[in-house]
Amino acid sequence: MKALIIVIHSDLKKSVINKRWLEELEKYPDKYTVHDLHDMYPDEKLDIAREQQLVEAHDKIIFQFPFYWFNCPPFFKKWLDEVLTYGWAYGKNSGYKLQGKKMALGITAGIDKEDYHPSKKYKYTLEQLVAPFQLTFEYIKADYHSFFAFYGAEHRAHSERVEQSASDYIAFIDAL
Repeated sequence: MKALIIVIHSDLKKSVINKRWLEELEKYPDKYTVHDLHDMYPDEKLDIAREQQLVEAHDKIIFQFPFYWFNCPPFFKKWLDEVLTYGWAYGKNSGYKLQGKKMALGITAGIDKEDYHPSKKYKYTLEQLVAPFQLTFEYIKADYHSFFAFYGAEHRAHSERVEQSASDYIAFIDAL
């Protein structure tokens, strides 16, 4: 079964890393379904039934986004709020439609990895900062598989690192 990559990036044209990851994913249309939320919904008005059907049709779901202000883009939060509905994704007598589905995050972070540390400027690891996603996915009984991250996107997005990250990202998804 194909993996679903839900991309949440408000300006992919200006992106370096997310755009490169998409280029790599699109080389394998038999393995990956790429779903760009901003392209599909430029007005950010989600078709909830369509989103739910798309997620149900895949066993692996990866949410790909830039990490800024120590969080996800607001459209991703909106997606979670509107698509993961009571009675569908969770709740008493729920079908738990996402139960057992493998879920992970593909994150581009502007900050260097070593700065995400209790003794450094930002005080928390990226693992700690994405814990609400882990909890959300566990709450809906999905099988959370952590994240893949490109650190240092603001200052260290050198072409060799970006190219290597594209290959590593594919390997991460395939290993889920």
